[in-house]
Amino acid sequence: MSADEFTRFDVSRRQMLKLSALLTAAGAAPLLRAYEARAEAPDAPLRIGYLPITDATPLLVAHGKGFFEEQGIKAEKPVRLRSWAQVLEAFISGQVNAVHLLSPMTVWARFGSKAPAKVVAWNHTSGSGLSVLPHINSVKDLGGTTVAIPFWYSIHNVVLQILLRENGLVPVSKRTGKPAANEVNLVVMAPADMVPALASKQISGYIVAEPFNAASEVLGVGKMLRFTGDVWKDHACCLVFMHERDIQQRPEWVQRAVNAMVKAQLWTRDHRAETASLLSKDNPNQYTPHSVEVLTKVLAPPPSDESIYVKSGAIKHADWRERRIDFQPYPYPSYTEELVRRLKNTLVEGDRGFLDALDPAAAGRELVDDSFVKQAIVASGGMAAFGLPETFSRSEVIAA
Repeated sequence: MSADEFTRFDVSRRQMLKLSALLTAAGAAPLLRAYEARAEAPDAPLRIGYLPITDATPLLVAHGKGFFEEQGIKAEKPVRLRSWAQVLEAFISGQVNAVHLLSPMTVWARFGSKAPAKVVAWNHTSGSGLSVLPHINSVKDLGGTTVAIPFWYSIHNVVLQILLRENGLVPVSKRTGKPAANEVNLVVMAPADMVPALASKQISGYIVAEPFNAASEVLGVGKMLRFTGDVWKDHACCLVFMHERDIQQRPEWVQRAVNAMVKAQLWTRDHRAETASLLSKDNPNQYTPHSVEVLTKVLAPPPSDESIYVKSGAIKHADWRERRIDFQPYPYPSYTEELVRRLKNTLVEGDRGFLDALDPAAAGRELVDDSFVKQAIVASGGMAAFGLPETFSRSEVIAA
């Protein structure tokens, strides 16, 4: 391993340890005290923290298109952060008051670190995939190798382990030694480090949010093995997380913020290519470091891509009509409940005592406040505006 590669893995490891510490009651306590000591005026601006991935699209579009201002909210330019540890630290301490977080991470933040915050909306659906080295043609080929995940508490880890077990493979976490032929070693890595790690063949694959899967394809260092939305239909990846203090003390402000995010999702659905330009490094706001080419492959791919992925097996459920990434904001209770159930049977590192004790339905009710997003959806034309049935319930569909 080169010095640069060692540094990359070492940084990822340190960030993972930092994040794991933040997601405990003791580790989060100093940050929560800082938040509680921070005085907020009733008209305090919206301060968004985000990672430069397509998961953040509604937050960035709402800012870039002026939708927050249309709702009478002063919104500072979103703060681009490098790691989930930085996002969570900034949020818990009150430096930012709205973030997108991996859906399982909100479970840990709420019940592990006791963060007084709630999910108020979904950011998007699908939008992630399993990218692998060019010679790997099936999930079974991952046996005896190492695959990177963005964090233990991520939908990526959950879906990856569904795929591994369906293919007779055992997920493991080994610091030393090579995994056995029927094992796949999982390592936590920052999304930005995954493409270089794959290119240098330090890992055989990674499962992560876009556009890092598209980046490996455009650069020619990897290929898409499976889309996560082709395993768990219309799953959420990142959710909008906001402080309970804001929800309780200035609910009208929260409602206006959610209104803007819902409008951003509707706008994005109708302006996918324009969204790619808005989020690209060439836009004056420079929300992300990604090229228009890479973002367009995710947000507005050519129709021919689907037939290519069906032929390769990256898409096995073409009848689901999944987009590479899609947008709808309602947090279905069935998803949260199934997510908690799946997490109980998923390999994760760290203290998971809080998880084992959770009741899925009760946890969903405590974690999510859907009142704001329901109101915003109804005012925007209902669920039909997102191409969905006019109901706030569904059944989860999971098929590897």
